[in-house]
Amino acid sequence: MSTQKKSLPAWIGIALLTLTGPSVAQDAGSNTPSTEKAKNLGPVIVTGTRSDNRTESSSLTPIDVVSADVLRQSGTSELTTALARIIPSLTFPRPAAADTADSQRPAQLRGLSPDQVLVLVDGKRWHPGAIILTNGVLGRGSQAVDLNTIPMAAIDHIEVLRDGASAQYGSDAIAGVINIVLKKGAQGGSVEVTGGQYSAGDGRQWQGAANFGIPLNNDKGWLRLTVQDGNQDYTNRAGVTRARAFEGVTQRYGDPAVKDKNVLLNAQYDITPGVQFYAFGHYGNRDSTSPAFFRSLANANSVPSIYPNGYLPLENSDSTDQSLVVGLRGKTGGGWRWDISANAGGNRVSYETLQSVNRAWLNDFGYSPTQFHDGILDAGQQAFDVDIAKDLSVGWLPNAVTLAFGAEYLRQTYRIDAGDEPSWYVGTSGVSGGAQGYAGFQPANAGSHSRHDVAEYLSLETNLTDRLGTSLAVRHEDYTDFGSTTSGSLAGRFDFTDRFALRASASTGFRAPSLAQQFYSSTSSLFFGEGNSLGLPAGIYNTSLVPATSQIGQLLGAQKLKPEKSHNYTLGMVWNPLDPLNISIDLYQIKIDNRITLSSTLATTSPAVQAYLAANGVTDTNYSGVSYFTNAVDTRTRGIDLVTSWQSDFGDAGSLTSTLSYNYNKNKVTDVKPNPAALDALGLNLKRIDRRDQYGLLADTTPRSKLIINEMYVLGHWSLNGTLTRYGSFVSYNSTTASLDQTFGAKWLLDLAASYNLDRWTFTLGADNVFNTYPDRVIQANDNGGSLPYSVFSPFGFNGAYVYGKVAYRW
Repeated sequence: MSTQKKSLPAWIGIALLTLTGPSVAQDAGSNTPSTEKAKNLGPVIVTGTRSDNRTESSSLTPIDVVSADVLRQSGTSELTTALARIIPSLTFPRPAAADTADSQRPAQLRGLSPDQVLVLVDGKRWHPGAIILTNGVLGRGSQAVDLNTIPMAAIDHIEVLRDGASAQYGSDAIAGVINIVLKKGAQGGSVEVTGGQYSAGDGRQWQGAANFGIPLNNDKGWLRLTVQDGNQDYTNRAGVTRARAFEGVTQRYGDPAVKDKNVLLNAQYDITPGVQFYAFGHYGNRDSTSPAFFRSLANANSVPSIYPNGYLPLENSDSTDQSLVVGLRGKTGGGWRWDISANAGGNRVSYETLQSVNRAWLNDFGYSPTQFHDGILDAGQQAFDVDIAKDLSVGWLPNAVTLAFGAEYLRQTYRIDAGDEPSWYVGTSGVSGGAQGYAGFQPANAGSHSRHDVAEYLSLETNLTDRLGTSLAVRHEDYTDFGSTTSGSLAGRFDFTDRFALRASASTGFRAPSLAQQFYSSTSSLFFGEGNSLGLPAGIYNTSLVPATSQIGQLLGAQKLKPEKSHNYTLGMVWNPLDPLNISIDLYQIKIDNRITLSSTLATTSPAVQAYLAANGVTDTNYSGVSYFTNAVDTRTRGIDLVTSWQSDFGDAGSLTSTLSYNYNKNKVTDVKPNPAALDALGLNLKRIDRRDQYGLLADTTPRSKLIINEMYVLGHWSLNGTLTRYGSFVSYNSTTASLDQTFGAKWLLDLAASYNLDRWTFTLGADNVFNTYPDRVIQANDNGGSLPYSVFSPFGFNGAYVYGKVAYRW
């Protein structure tokens, strides 16, 4: 958008002039790769490199290292929310009234799809969630990893690689990699309790967590245990429905009610001086309840005999995560480092619809349940990895070459279990069937699917001179469902002085279509505003998501999915003009071909479409529209990351850590594939990708810019933390009508916290969104008659100010 384009140079100017600092997630500094010349080496990193001595300050590609202390300072108990408050290129929207999308909220890096970010835990691939986002929310169509299942108390630090890494790690690493590094060792521990609520008086929440270590067999090993338990009440920012104001507020619109608990175990044991056993495992459960849409007595789906005042169906998801990694690693006398591991994990979600009714069942049998078991989704993953590396001395090079190679066997599964018959029953009466709010999975939807992949990789990394560092990687994958692919990467960094360096990288990548994207199918009810793709008046309608290989999908133009292919380019600068000041700027471009996205909802109610489907044997359509996954678009992402930091020591007057970080990111759909002949043959205006997706969900509905300024002041026992965040403007696009588009203005949010440290105790009082800032209200044409006053696309939600307190004991 034009206002954002004009603001880019201004914000960069402000960043460089103020230089109060940057991201607490400090990026690679400006030091030379050689150890003896480095001014500020910082921590050794393990993400994006196979070398065992590459540091944050000498990295060849942009990487943020976020410590556990910085995560705690963010004020939230949600891991992904904390990261979004620290790293400007990472967004964490808070969808509402979108089935159960709010129970496993997705994170986006550089405005790309949540499943285009690879998540690792201690370098091992983490399993995705079973839920696939099917409604009109950011991340629509993705099956992402649920980061919030990992307790923050178990985390030592997080490494966020802001560059494509398919050549190192395989599928999904198009936008980057998030590697969560767990706490290790027998020493130290903590117990923490936090609680708070929103200034509106709702959303009360609490969480307790403990983490501690135990030595094993005279310090030959250790075991660390983390436990976490929490509860969150729902929030409600719904408005009064204008046409039925006398009923008051009947809708719920905000965060869901959540109860969750997690246990994480991490262990290590020295079998011999050169061989080490390690393992970590996780169990988590989250019970979440979200609202559907209220059915008033004026609604066609009202049932006065059961609900004389109307009813609000509730959607419950009971989600269970389990994972276990075991392995052996060591180093031979000849200097070969090796790691052999097995990894199994999965997510199981059981669905229920409460306070509901099946009108078709009621019509045919004279009664209806009000609570329905809708079925089960189950996503699983098993991996076996062999990684080998050695630093080789090459006579004609001044530094050793790190040679790394390995192989991975990856098996993925996805299962849909049908719900109880009343949850999906349709009958033949023509009365709306399925549980209102969320219809259960039908036997036709049910199935168990699997695939496997065998991958091999090779990488070389060295400093060709004391000032020139380079790396080269190549990886080959062979999937049983779509074939083979090869990805490569090349990166380099030249240190002109001990304080200034340039770095660049180029890589190719890919993402395999997930099993859920290939086989998921369901029917649910959604609100469609004016100018919708169904060509119907604003209202709540049943829509169906079908597999691309299904009969109706094929009749409406679906084609077998192909993998996404990407080309990533990064050019950056790292500069350390003064000892306490670090600056990095990185420009990037990501081009994705055959991007997988969920199609627009294709209307099926017209006589022509009904006749066409009936002529081909499809007559049972309990929905007004159909969507499916498609490779219909190519996209391009361009942007800039600015990361700076400044350390000030005032002696007896305390110390100040100032941080400033900025991201400008522009996504654009560069090509939309022509409609298949099956759609054009209908002679109707059916588009696989409509305006909402082409210009919005795949482009400008994520803010192009985000600025974060943080100040951390420490004096004696006291510490004061303040974070000021500016979210740029964004646009919500209507599916068919430009006059119904809406631009939402930029917003500033301020978070403040004060802590007092007394021996091993820390007491904290804080407030997020101190000034109770809300996004702009949506226009009347898009607010469901007044009941949904705020946009589901708001990058910071719409709950208002949150006040909290924490008490922690650490040893």
